[in-house]
Amino acid sequence: MNNIVIIGAGQAAAWAAHTLRQQGFTGRLSIVSNEERVFYERPPLSKQVLAGDMAAAALQIFNDEAIAAMNIDWHKPVSAERIDRNHHLVILDDGTTLPYDKLLIATGSRARLPHPHWGEINGVYTMRNVDDCHQLRDQLEHIEELVLIGGGWIGLEIAATARKSGVKVTVLELGSRLCARSVSAEVSELIFRHHQNAGVDVVVACGQVELLQAANGQVLIQRDGQDWKTVDAVVVGAGAHICKELAVDAGLDTQDGIVVDAFGQSSDPDIYAAGDVAIHPELGFCIQSWANAQNQAIVAAKAMLGETEPYADIPWLWSDQYDLNIQILGTPIGHEKCALVERQTGDKQHSFLYLNEQNQLHYLVAVNDAKLVKMAKRWMKAGTSLQASDLANPDFNVLSIKAN
Repeated sequence: MNNIVIIGAGQAAAWAAHTLRQQGFTGRLSIVSNEERVFYERPPLSKQVLAGDMAAAALQIFNDEAIAAMNIDWHKPVSAERIDRNHHLVILDDGTTLPYDKLLIATGSRARLPHPHWGEINGVYTMRNVDDCHQLRDQLEHIEELVLIGGGWIGLEIAATARKSGVKVTVLELGSRLCARSVSAEVSELIFRHHQNAGVDVVVACGQVELLQAANGQVLIQRDGQDWKTVDAVVVGAGAHICKELAVDAGLDTQDGIVVDAFGQSSDPDIYAAGDVAIHPELGFCIQSWANAQNQAIVAAKAMLGETEPYADIPWLWSDQYDLNIQILGTPIGHEKCALVERQTGDKQHSFLYLNEQNQLHYLVAVNDAKLVKMAKRWMKAGTSLQASDLANPDFNVLSIKAN
């Protein structure tokens, strides 16, 4: 095998490239990136980088020497325009054609704008890459009032960062509660209260929102067709658009994302996918998390070289808001059939454990309790039977529960 092409240069692409070289691939490794900056982490953008506590250079996944040692054939900033499966070629928008023996699609996702014209309004921002972050950060000290559209993780993290900077903040959420796709109602309520206590105006079931350019240069926000208020800036955090277009046009099997097996292989045996754009092989939907992008990419890279190590990681994501570190293990799907156990070991250390009929942990949300998350991963993998009374007892040492 002489040529491997990776489309994308984010978390998944970085770890795929690293793994390929570590596993002994010495052929041509071409990477296509639509950004000049490559191989950087995105989670800190809405927190430390926006707050000015971290320089963009610190986001780099590997240092310059390690990246140089990978001997990558870079193509940036350009975009892949088409995949020619018959001739095993990737055609770029600058006319370049890249031959491949194996191809990894790691195109990730991009910020979703409910209405395309919002992107043309001055004072409307998204948060997906370093440039987005810098644009908002440069304006943050001049913003008196910021409105976040979307009560998901990105919106709430930006809300927390802006509020700590002294900005007046409002969150508009179309649904009836915050982070409804990721957490249970109990956790939504905890997050809601914490933002309210920090001075954020949280409006759920906010109705249909429209954005317009106001005559004074601010952003006019309408709710259900009525003028509501004008503000200095609006950040749209209304979910993500999965960048599966190349796969769709190439005739690969796609749903919400690219359908892959446990080794990251698509319906074409020479094309793989990993990260946000790839559907989790066991769950059947895309997982947008740092850990998923990294670990699924490692498995896919090894599979390209003939190794058979299936990917079946338990979904794990986290969010930092104010003084809360919220970690989520598993998904809330089916949690309503589980028994809820609340464990509170401090004023701001509060965890929600959902046990199935076999008393096995199905889903966990832990606030400021990293040790519990570490143990819970072991319990979930082993299918350990747990005692609700022990978990609910703040004096009980959960580290004493052995995975079996």
